Order: sequence, then C-alpha cells, then structure tokens
Amino acid sequence: MKVLVIGSGGREHALAWKLAQSPGVKHVWVAPGNGGTELDANLENLPLTDFNELADFAQREGVTLTVVGPDAALAGGVVNVFKSRGLPIFGPTKEAAELEWSKDFAKGFMQRHKIPTAAYATFSDAQEAHAYIDAQGAPIVIKADGLAAGKGVVVAMTLEEAHAAVDSMLEGDRFGAAGSRVVIEEFMQGEEASFFVVSDGKDFVTLSTAQDHKRLLDGDNGPNTGGMGSYAPAPIVSPDVRAKVLSRVVRPTLAGMASEGRPYAGFLYVGLMIDAAGEPRVVEFNARMGDPETQVIMLRLKSDLLPLLQHAAKGALGPDVELEWDRRAALTVILASQGYPDSPRKGDVVHGLPVAPQDDVVVFHAGTTLKDGQLLTSGGRVLCVTALGESIKQAQHRAYEAASTIGFDGMQFRRDIGWRAIKPHH
Repeated sequence: MKVLVIGSGGREHALAWKLAQSPGVKHVWVAPGNGGTELDANLENLPLTDFNELADFAQREGVTLTVVGPDAALAGGVVNVFKSRGLPIFGPTKEAAELEWSKDFAKGFMQRHKIPTAAYATFSDAQEAHAYIDAQGAPIVIKADGLAAGKGVVVAMTLEEAHAAVDSMLEGDRFGAAGSRVVIEEFMQGEEASFFVVSDGKDFVTLSTAQDHKRLLDGDNGPNTGGMGSYAPAPIVSPDVRAKVLSRVVRPTLAGMASEGRPYAGFLYVGLMIDAAGEPRVVEFNARMGDPETQVIMLRLKSDLLPLLQHAAKGALGPDVELEWDRRAALTVILASQGYPDSPRKGDVVHGLPVAPQDDVVVFHAGTTLKDGQLLTSGGRVLCVTALGESIKQAQHRAYEAASTIGFDGMQFRRDIGWRAIKPHH
C-alpha cells in the first residue's frame, strides 16, 4: 500500500510518521514535506503542491490513500479535484471545509442548528463594527472571517484594542481578503480544549482530547501564535463534558452538514471553551487536525491509523469502531524561531537533534529544510519535541529534557507547557 500526505508542517510529519507504521504500507510520500520528513528513512518528500499534479501522481503511482493536512489545501478544493477523478482521499470537500474557512458561515451554521457558541455579529463596514463594539463593551473578540494561519483572532481586553483590531483588519488590510469581513463575538470565560473526531459523513469515532497553548509566552501571555505546545489527554474534558460535546456539538454538526447538502467527511476539530460549570461552547471549527495537537495524539494512538482513514474516506466507518490508546500522557514543546509569530527569521542552523529514535520521545519537524546536508530553520515553528510519560508532569519533564540538547540561533520556547493540568487544584 502507498500513502500520500499533503502538507509541510509538524502535523503532516506526525501523520506521515504514524501512517508509515501501518502494516502493509510500503511507501509514504509527503508533499512537499520538510527537512524532518526528508531525514526520516520511512518517508519521501514529493516537491509538488499543485492539486492536479498531485492527482496525476496519485493516479500514476496507484496511491492507496491521500491524506490532507493543512486548511489552505482543503479550502482550495484539493479533495474535490481528487474525488472528481475517482481517487481515494481523506478530508472534507471545499464546501464542507467552509466550517473553517469562513467564520461567518460557521457562526450562522451553529445558529441554524442550535449548537452552543458565543453571540456574534459580522461586519464588512468599519464604522458599523466600531459602533457595535462601543455598544457591547470589552472584553470582546475580533476575528478575520477567512483563513489567517491561526493568527486572525484578537481577544481585546480593552475598547482601544478592539477598535485597533477592526482598523487593522478592515482598513489596514493586514489579512488581505481573509480580513475583508470581521466576525465580532462575545468574550467567553473558561478553559479551552481541543476535541477531535474522524467522520465519514454520518458515523464518527472520537480521538484523544488535547489542550493547545496559543500564546507565545509563559503564563499564557504575549501574542497569539499557531500554537506553542500541547498535551493529551486534557483533564478538563471529563466524561460528562465529553457526553455534552457529542450530543450538543458533534452529532448536530454532522447531521446539519449532511442536511445542508455538504456531508462532512474528514478530521473535524472542535475548539471548545468549557466554563466553570462544565458547560462547553464552540470557539471555532477546524476542518483538519490541530497543530500541535496532532503530534501528541499520534504519539498516544496505538491503533492502526490507515484502515480508520480508509473506511472514513469510503463512507464506511460504521458506528462501533474502538481505538486503542497508550495509557500514558503525551506533551509537545514547540521550538520557534526568532521573531515568531510576526516576522520569523529563517536560515539558522539546527544542531543537537537526537540521533537515534527513542520509544518515548519523537522530534517532529515543522519549519525545517535540508540544504547541502545541513538542517536549517525555514519557518516560525521549527521543531515539536514530543514525549510520553506516566503523567502529564512526567511527559513534560521528558519533553523539556529532550529539548535541552537542541539549539539554533534565536530559538524561543515556552517553559510551562501543560501548566493547567499540572498546577495544584485547590
């Protein structure tokens, strides 16, 4: 069997790494991949990004399954291209992925299907947006409508911040077309968690929960990033919360998408805010696995990933798939480049990577490239140092221990990943 993974980040390295362990898989390509997937003896980089060229390749090579990693490819309709040619691919169509690529669509959808989320309004006119903010007060959340690599969200604690965010999105063109409309939402109190399912359009299976750390600095301070680390499972998602998420969010979302003529097959990521009373509301949907949550989830998954995704791609998941999980916790620490998230520096030499793979520590690559045999940084998030441990605290210790040998100029990382799960609960 042959597998193609589309994408070039840490999420794609983790998916490809897991798929390569599938019995019967003899080849895994990552398109276009990165320095880490190139160094991995079980993977091969494929320097293609054009959807038709990828489909040609899959057809020519007889690829068993193509798995799509990033949001931009889904929003661009790569799944539609493959499906139109009868090629097996796992991921939502462009129409189904609108749950992610339009915040306005997602909010309207949740309203139509009575899925719990924050109150909101959408604006393309700056004056109207400013008037709404003044009427609502702060704290308040401003989001670019389109895809902005996880950075198009401002949680404004003051009115000044809120007005500045609207100006930079609607007037300043900071996110281009993605920011030509803004969604303004009420601020939700609580603790965030990431909830993942694999769906075939009707049936679904849940994956491990996780918690991502979005802000750049320790103690959840500093600007929003694509994610500075994560851990799994997330203790905040109790069996009670999980039951509420399935009945109030996952089932109505899949039923609602099917009823609107855009059945949702693929990974579905539900970003949750869970309040003090244990009531979950949806912060956002993503039409793909989270990054860096994929890294910790793949390290914990003991079941074979390939047949799961194959069945889902065929619409043949069935209602009673049981996955096997490592009972240990996993935690990943992102090593980021200087200047991330606003202006990441590239081209720094990476040294000190562990030579031999270990059972309980894996370093996934996110923004690296190989040049003349040297590993260089090529993006904001460079490496994801991921470890298993008997507890979240032990996984944290192992990950930071492994990270301590790795270095590149300007390297920055948080030192408190997992803190919410580890802090003493009073």
